[in-house]
Amino acid sequence: MPIVFCSLEIHLPNSHSLKAKRSVLRKTADRLRSRFNFSISEIEYQDLWQRARLGAVSIGPSRKDLERLSEKFIRESERILGGDLVRYEIDFFEYD
Repeated sequence: MPIVFCSLEIHLPNSHSLKAKRSVLRKTADRLRSRFNFSISEIEYQDLWQRARLGAVSIGPSRKDLERLSEKFIRESERILGGDLVRYEIDFFEYD
């Protein structure tokens, strides 16, 4: 059973508090969750105002399906976050 993990590194230059940062992250995660079958969580930099890392995980029937899904997920992330998305990583795992 294939598993995909997507990591999104985000820079929020207009965020001046943790409350403002979490608001942006919550809206972003909610929009992505509503369109894709991913579980999403803030996984790093919880105490920094202008930096964040979101982790997103999904399980699917085949690696090929997950590759297509993760590409769409990243494109939508780029559309939502624009220049605030600094980088992303996609990793695949097999679980028996």
